[in-house]
Amino acid sequence: MADYKAPVRDMSFVVNEVLRFDELRETLGYADATSDTIDAVFEEAGKLASEVVHPLNQIGDAEGATLNDGVVTLPDGFKNAFAQYQEAGWGGLHADEAFGGMGMPHLVAVLVDEMFSSANHSWYMYASLTHGAVGAIQTWGTDEQKATYLPKMATCEWTGTMNLTEPHAGTDLGLLKTRAEPNGDGSYSITGTKIFISCGEHEMSENIVHLVLAKLPDAPAGTKGISMFIVPKYLVNADGSLGERNALKCGALEHKMGIKASATCVMNYDGATGYLIGAEHGGLKAMFTMMNSARLGVGVEGLAKAALAYQYAAAYSKERLQGRALTGAQEPDKPADTILVHPDVRKMLLTIRSFVEGGRMLAGYCAMMLDVRHKHPDEDTRTRADNVVSLLTPVIKAFLTDEGFRGANLGMQCYGGHGYISEWGAEQIARDARICMMYEGTNGVQAMDLVGRKLFWNGGLGLKAYFSELGETLDAVSAREDLKDVTDRVKAAFDSLQEATQYLTEQAGTAPNNLGSAATDYLRLFAVTAIGTMWLRAAATAQDALNGGTSEKAFYGTKPVLARFFAEQYVAEHSSLLSRVKSGSDSIMALEAEAF
Repeated sequence: MADYKAPVRDMSFVVNEVLRFDELRETLGYADATSDTIDAVFEEAGKLASEVVHPLNQIGDAEGATLNDGVVTLPDGFKNAFAQYQEAGWGGLHADEAFGGMGMPHLVAVLVDEMFSSANHSWYMYASLTHGAVGAIQTWGTDEQKATYLPKMATCEWTGTMNLTEPHAGTDLGLLKTRAEPNGDGSYSITGTKIFISCGEHEMSENIVHLVLAKLPDAPAGTKGISMFIVPKYLVNADGSLGERNALKCGALEHKMGIKASATCVMNYDGATGYLIGAEHGGLKAMFTMMNSARLGVGVEGLAKAALAYQYAAAYSKERLQGRALTGAQEPDKPADTILVHPDVRKMLLTIRSFVEGGRMLAGYCAMMLDVRHKHPDEDTRTRADNVVSLLTPVIKAFLTDEGFRGANLGMQCYGGHGYISEWGAEQIARDARICMMYEGTNGVQAMDLVGRKLFWNGGLGLKAYFSELGETLDAVSAREDLKDVTDRVKAAFDSLQEATQYLTEQAGTAPNNLGSAATDYLRLFAVTAIGTMWLRAAATAQDALNGGTSEKAFYGTKPVLARFFAEQYVAEHSSLLSRVKSGSDSIMALEAEAF
């Protein structure tokens, strides 16, 4: 197994040079989040991720989570590493300082999320789900609920979960059967079964705070009748100490393809005490606060898998001797050249790397828009940012996880037969990556969310604002001869994206199946255009540094090359994607059900 090294320098490049966060820092109230401070955060988090968390990755895969009479035991070393994470304050990186957090920007936190997800996907889920639960309680909870739960959850002393899915109700949450009966004292009795509950039971924290969707006795049918409840594993006394064990229990653990050390639980609630959070019958809206955060987080998980796969595969390719270069021996004193001389191996590695670095920029941009949405003093600017975040969330979740899995497979391919052998660790990355395309809403659901809802959200204001920004980026580089080939490709993709958007707008009211058939291809077209534009910004920044005589020529010199590669290999798909978008649904819907 290769080592993992957190990409600290590249993350600094994204935050401080490409996104220029420093220009917004004081406006958003992040006076202490200077570039030096952010770099120090990346450096220290990277050490914990690389030196403590990553060595547990294969151990976790081999040992997995185990269940004995409702008690979940995790692999050796997991709890100790989690304690170090807590003690160093990483659990509260972007949590509000009022509740014991560091109050750092979402932009910084998202990239730290990438580090820990790369280092050990299963282990980090215990913390990452908690961050989403904290956001939901902070947004929808009463002052009393915030005071009771957030100080412990913000530091990950207590962890959190989200409980949506039931055996018969997945994406269609209107079918759920879990009931909430009023107890007459402000609390509710929660009864039902939830499945696929990540980190639903474990030993990493003193308490687990479950956010559970259920229906009140008088609830309307469907999703309009869903409410959300805080249901802690241990009840909390008035003085903040832990009280008696609540009437809930893990009934089983799912046996999974990957992320085996993440306890995926069947949770049984047998009259458990819960507390309404948000309005009655307003649970879906409240849960979406957590789900949207989780969807951005899952996108970053997919990216993280590809980032780890790249590091493993690049290290192997630099050492593995196999054959000779097509142009003649490059190392004649050795029996063979390294496989890095072969164009196909290089193409696989560059495919992964150009996606990872470009995807990191897009995820970072979306996280910065989250900061703007929460912190900017101008209401119109906050609204614009909110619309852009809503638009980009399904794109990031779906594309980054699709390509994360592809990157994991390409990384494994670089090993040849050794990639299929567990001792190298490459096959684990592929198994762990696969779930990201399915949980928090399958990628087909994300594509339908984009074309069915987000394009037209608030009258299409988010789309108009984002397209305007893409146009501004293209205008800013249009006169540069050193990036003309990249700019031309991205501009052509943007033209295709606008044409595809117009087509979907025309089909929306008259041919809904045409939207459904086009959704996945449209999302990919959107993603390659968006990331291609981010690469233009990065390449221009790097080229300016090179022209200015930077001492980091090796670092900056890679960026224009990667931008060009992404444009040639990813952005160039735009014409075929447009064709597929506009092909309609006739052939897709032609067969009768019996023919399948």
